[in-house]
Amino acid sequence: MPFNSAMSEVQPGVPRPDGELPHDFDHTHADVSGGWLRAATFGAMDGLVSNTALIAGVAASASAHTVVLSGVAGLLAGAFSMALGEYTSVTTANEQIESEVKVERRAFAAHPQAERAELTKMFVDMGLSRETAEQATADIHKDETRAVNFHLVQELGVDPQEKPSAKVAAVSSFLMFSIGAIIPLLPYLLGLESLPAGLVCGGIGLLIAGGLAAHFTSRPIWAGSLRQLVFGGLAIAATFVVGHLIGAAL
Repeated sequence: MPFNSAMSEVQPGVPRPDGELPHDFDHTHADVSGGWLRAATFGAMDGLVSNTALIAGVAASASAHTVVLSGVAGLLAGAFSMALGEYTSVTTANEQIESEVKVERRAFAAHPQAERAELTKMFVDMGLSRETAEQATADIHKDETRAVNFHLVQELGVDPQEKPSAKVAAVSSFLMFSIGAIIPLLPYLLGLESLPAGLVCGGIGLLIAGGLAAHFTSRPIWAGSLRQLVFGGLAIAATFVVGHLIGAAL
């Protein structure tokens, strides 16, 4: 049966023969609240840019042995720093959300009618009639936890039930930073003591990481790749120049 014909026979909210609702089967959304994509992308980019820049800066005036030591040290220090930073950042954000939940619950206890009136006004502002808004408010407020969550979504734009995982963010950041940071080191670790080779590896890594990030966000892959290459290239070039000038002055 043609897709459009099949769709016309499905009533809104009525399950299809396969058990799925129309809204569920015709499209899906990615998990944008888990925290892993942002942490993984940031970790990979930071690892690539910071370690490639570090290697370029050190290689401008030091031996290959020093470059490897600096690169490995940068990898370890950066990976742990990123993981701890992500964990602390996400945990703090989640604790702040929990604090707002407590504030809202206190308001529910102290001024229940005012909270109901507030939600009714929100619904009216959205375009619902006064009667429909009052009925929706009454239905939602039958369950206090659901009502608190709904108020916070409307007032702050956050859902207490969908907080990102601090552990997932930390692990994603640690792993992706390590992967990104080791890429420009590969030529040195394989015995090819060549800064140009390390820069090429770093550049390829930036292109791939930028393209993957663009893929997850449905942006043009070439645009994401080029953006990361340009931004990373600027940081690497600046670090190389500074390293060369400092090496010449010493």
